[in-house]
Amino acid sequence: MDVMETWEPTLTAGPLLGIAAAAIALILLLVIRYKVHAFLVLVIVSALTAIAAGIPFEGVVPTMTKGFGSTLGSVALLVGLGAMIGRLVETSGGAKSLADALVRTFGENKAPFALGVASLIMGFPIFFDAGLIVMLPVIFAVARRLDGPVLAYGIPAAGAFSAMHIYLPPHPGPVAASEFYGADIGLILLFGLIVALPTWYFSGYRLGLYLGKKFPYRIEEAITGIQIDDQDLPHKPASAGTVVGILLIPMILIFGNTGLSTLSSAGVVDSSAGWAQFFIFLGQTPIALLITALAAMTALGLRRGADKLSIEKTMDSALGPICSVVLITGAGGMFGGVLRTSGIGDALADSLSGLGIPVILACYLIAVALRLAQGSATVALTTAAALMVPAVETGGFTEVQLVLITLATAAGSVFGSHVNDSGFWLVGRLMGMDVATTLRTWTVNQALVSAVGFVIVLALWGVTALF
Repeated sequence: MDVMETWEPTLTAGPLLGIAAAAIALILLLVIRYKVHAFLVLVIVSALTAIAAGIPFEGVVPTMTKGFGSTLGSVALLVGLGAMIGRLVETSGGAKSLADALVRTFGENKAPFALGVASLIMGFPIFFDAGLIVMLPVIFAVARRLDGPVLAYGIPAAGAFSAMHIYLPPHPGPVAASEFYGADIGLILLFGLIVALPTWYFSGYRLGLYLGKKFPYRIEEAITGIQIDDQDLPHKPASAGTVVGILLIPMILIFGNTGLSTLSSAGVVDSSAGWAQFFIFLGQTPIALLITALAAMTALGLRRGADKLSIEKTMDSALGPICSVVLITGAGGMFGGVLRTSGIGDALADSLSGLGIPVILACYLIAVALRLAQGSATVALTTAAALMVPAVETGGFTEVQLVLITLATAAGSVFGSHVNDSGFWLVGRLMGMDVATTLRTWTVNQALVSAVGFVIVLALWGVTALF
């Protein structure tokens, strides 16, 4: 029998939280002060944390590899396929064409706003990491076209994907929380938009403009490996319309998947039907990106006269630079997995659940605590929702109030992404930031996505109390 199947945490909340704080401090010290590679640091600290938390020696490595493998399973395919698509969009000149079209249409001053709005639209059906990977070539092309700071264009786009991912169905977090609380999914969609759009404006767009001035590094310093000099672009680049068509493919396929799944849950569609299963399969994110990569090979390569060998080399060149991103992201998932297994999140949630504060505030604070303790927004959201179900069920809340409680829990689950969150490493590496800069930019963005969203939810809660 696997030793981890019977092992239970033995330490109380105090020691466990002390171990988590010491582990995070050690990561920051080694990476920022002593410049040790982040991948190595995360592996070392994961092992030390597991031992300190009392996980049996024979269970340490399985616990580490489980967290590493589960993160890679969700990230590696998306990043790899997304990087290939991005490389084809870039080398075909399509990213520059789309960047030029955006600048002509909206003007140079509104380019960050235009990128953010485009990301909001794409972010409705597409998961955060997949959407960001696909949009990066366009973000970088606009930054090069205007010779502007990367963060002024990257943060509005990344913040848009994050806000849509955390507040709106059909993304898994709000859907799962709605099932726990019994909230209406249609109302969550409506109120989620009311929360997400102004939240993005302040935490993504306005913050991005500020961070671009505070950290004005240029595209040449980014380490994604998908940028090339403009003089290397083809004389007849792919059109902006072609690129938009490519970017719409995963959006349409994934939207079809989530739409059918939602209709199936409502009993409108029989998901066991062959045609429904087929379209749900096509809309799974890895399959949607695979189809998009094949379409990009055809539209941006073969149909433009590129030979098969050059297309193969172009796609292969996209994979090398993102290996570091994938491994570090996986190691971040490993560290978060160790923290979850050690019981740190559960101990913290238990200590907060009996404070006697209003239910909506308790849902938010418990989700915040779980997010900071173990890193995963989805785990924080589902765990906090499961924990607060009894309090919510006995509260006699209206349908609208149940929706707002769901959104409050979602807001808490995104707070303050840092070193135990795989997304922290993904965004930082993709945008060419070191750890200290990522903490001062992306972590702040995620704190604002949480805080601004929660303030809006509280305002809506106050309005409902008047009726």
